[in-house]
Amino acid sequence: MKMGANGLEARMGLLDGKVALVTGSGRGIGREIALQMAAAGAKVLVNDVGATLDGQGSDEGPGQEVVNAIRASGGQAELNSGSVADADAARAMVAQAIDSFGQLDIVVNNAGILRDVIFHRMTDDDWDAVVKVHLYGSFNVSRAAATHFRERSTGTFVHMTSTSGLIGGTGQANYMAAKLGIVGLSKSIAIDMKRFGVRSNCISPFAWSRMIGSIPETPEQEERLKSLQSLTPDKIAVAAVWLGSGATREINGQIFAVRKNEIFLMTQHRPMRSVHRDGGWTAEALVEQALPAFKPSLVPLDVTTDVFSWAPI
Repeated sequence: MKMGANGLEARMGLLDGKVALVTGSGRGIGREIALQMAAAGAKVLVNDVGATLDGQGSDEGPGQEVVNAIRASGGQAELNSGSVADADAARAMVAQAIDSFGQLDIVVNNAGILRDVIFHRMTDDDWDAVVKVHLYGSFNVSRAAATHFRERSTGTFVHMTSTSGLIGGTGQANYMAAKLGIVGLSKSIAIDMKRFGVRSNCISPFAWSRMIGSIPETPEQEERLKSLQSLTPDKIAVAAVWLGSGATREINGQIFAVRKNEIFLMTQHRPMRSVHRDGGWTAEALVEQALPAFKPSLVPLDVTTDVFSWAPI
C-alpha cells in the first residue's frame, strides 16, 4: 500500500515498479494498453511508427500524444518511433526502455498492419509486409528483450493474435498465417524460457480499430460492423494489464480471446480422434475405414463469425 495525498492509504497499482514496452501504441488497442499500464503504475516506452493502415509512411504525432497523456496524468513515458520489422530497431527500442527506466518487465507485441486481398490476387509485397510486421516484429522485439529477461529471471510477453488465425477469415492469408505463427512463437517462448521465470501469452482481441474499420461495408457485413463498434479497445487493455501483472505468474503459454465483457480461454491443438489398424494402413483401407471414422469430426471451414455468432455481451 502507498499513502495518498489525502493521507489515506491508496491501493497499489498492479504494475507498480514495472516497465512496459508497448509496440504500435499510438492508436487503438496499443494506445489503450499503454495508457492503462501507466495508470496501473508502469513506466511505459510508447513505440509507434505512425504508419498508415497498410504500413506506409511515418508520423511521431500519435505516439507523442500518448506519451504526453501519460505524463499529464503523473506517469512516466518515453517515445520510440522505430519499426518492429527491423531487428536493429527492435534491439534499439529494448535498449531505450532499459536506459530510460533501468529495466524492462513487460513486452506487449501489438504493432500490426493489414493488406487484405483474396489469395489468388495476393502479391509478394502484400505477404511480406504483413508477415514482417506481425510475425517478424513479434520475434524481433521478443528476442531483443529475452536476454534481459533471462538475466533478471523475470519478464512477461503479451502477444496479439487473432481469431482470423485461430478460426478463419476471408482474404487474409498473410494476416492469418502471421497471427497463427505468433501463437507458435508465444508457446515456444513459454516453453524455452519458463526455467528463467519468463512468461508468454496471447490475447485475441475483438475491438473496433482502424483495421476493423477498413472492412468494406457490404450488406452482409453491415450489421456485424455495427455490433463491433461497441467493442472498445479499453476492454482489451484490461486483459493486457492483468497478464502483465505478478498476479498471473502461473499463466503461461495460453491464449485468451476478449470480446467486450466476455473473456475466453481458447483451446489449443490436441488429438481429437484416432484410428489404428493391426499390420498398418493401405490407402484403400484408409478410404474404407479411416474416412468414415474421421468424417463426423472434421473441422468445418468456419470463419470467426460462424463460431462467435451471438452479439457481444
